Amino acid sequence: MAPIAPRTIVWLTLPPLLWAGNAIVGRLMVGSVPPVTLNFLRWLLAALLLLPLGWRILRSTSPLWPRVRRFAGLGLFGFLSYNSLQYLALQTSTPINVTLIAASMPVWMLVVGRLRYGEKARGAQLAGALLSLLGVLLVISRGSWHTLLQVRLVPGDLYMLLAVILWSVYSWMLARPSDRSAQEWHWSEFLLAQIVFGVAWSGVATGLELTFTDQRVQWSPAVAAALAYIAIGPSLIAYRCWGIGVAAVGPAIASFFGNLTPVFAAVMSAALLGEPPSWFHGAAFALIVLGIVVSSRR
Repeated sequence: MAPIAPRTIVWLTLPPLLWAGNAIVGRLMVGSVPPVTLNFLRWLLAALLLLPLGWRILRSTSPLWPRVRRFAGLGLFGFLSYNSLQYLALQTSTPINVTLIAASMPVWMLVVGRLRYGEKARGAQLAGALLSLLGVLLVISRGSWHTLLQVRLVPGDLYMLLAVILWSVYSWMLARPSDRSAQEWHWSEFLLAQIVFGVAWSGVATGLELTFTDQRVQWSPAVAAALAYIAIGPSLIAYRCWGIGVAAVGPAIASFFGNLTPVFAAVMSAALLGEPPSWFHGAAFALIVLGIVVSSRR
């Protein structure tokens, strides 16, 4: 396998950076916006922003409708399930637990690829997964393994585990479509087609949330700003870049870049708290990058 092109590295590095901000914003919105409602508002706003570019895909003669089943699946796994479950996990779980579970992404990518598509994991991929996971654990432990041993799982962690597995399914569906003609659509049409179904699924889930819970949106300028950020950055920009990156290198290798998210999140959290990054942030970054390099080689 040829080395990953610098442009592809940028495509795959930007989403973790934006998703790290999404995790922080999601935590800040606890108590202000119900988790499933937050996900619905996020994608509804993203759809409205993307509509001027991709509206043609929604016409009655669009090639989307013969492919409803596939795009309904993409909307379910990539837009409703992962994001709603992550926001739900942040309601009850701690950031360190959520980060620890998300660090298993490369493993689940390899598992889904093997079970669903018959893809055998190469030794380099397994070695890269180990190096990347060590880097994430270094951040979580803050350089002290005693801290890591004190981690305790709570029921909310199961939501994040399910979210990671379903995101792996979504990524493989992007990389291995049964009909590749949709990949030739304009990027805005391809993304909007997924978002439309994500909004539909999220709308149903939000209706259930509002029916069976007492949580309601507490509108404020901060909530509006948070929605604007998560609709543009972690949604439109990140998903577009992730789609390009996955198409270039495949979901298994792309998943290693996803482990940059906790590193970025740690740096962002430190900046918000007025604390400078520590030595283990740099060491973790080096391990994760090394894991990416190793996993991309034969």
